[in-house]
Amino acid sequence: MSTVSRPVAPRPQPLDDVSKAIIEQLQEDGRRSYAEIGKAVGLSEAAVRQRVQKLTESGVMQIVAVTDPLQLGFFRQAMIGIRVSGDTRVVAEQLSALDAVDYVVLTAGDFDILVEVVCESDEELITLLNSEIRAIEHVVSTETFVYLRLQKQHYNWGTR
Repeated sequence: MSTVSRPVAPRPQPLDDVSKAIIEQLQEDGRRSYAEIGKAVGLSEAAVRQRVQKLTESGVMQIVAVTDPLQLGFFRQAMIGIRVSGDTRVVAEQLSALDAVDYVVLTAGDFDILVEVVCESDEELITLLNSEIRAIEHVVSTETFVYLRLQKQHYNWGTR
């Protein structure tokens, strides 16, 4: 698994309405052809291809396949709240390097960091918690929220 690390930009560059429309088209169907998108947004296929390349190279968007972990043999998902002493960014980098971790966010509130994990079994989750996550220096405590059912997960919220 690769880690997506988003650099903190002082101010995001505003997107024009056409770029937003392209993103929304791809959020609905990431396999939509450039020709189809072009018809929908009023550009040529080549112009859409250039814009998509620019949007991906700049880090504004990614085009990825989203899988159902259960159908791939990962029967345990959980969100883990982590309390840290010291620099949360250092711990977040170490957590990001763990294969079972697919989401890392620094937060404010009861937890300093939230991580989502995908494991094959409860035994793998126990090992991950005890041998990897809690073994990271400056991890003070963890609280695990085991997923019983994933009710909704969508990536088509648009660009507003």
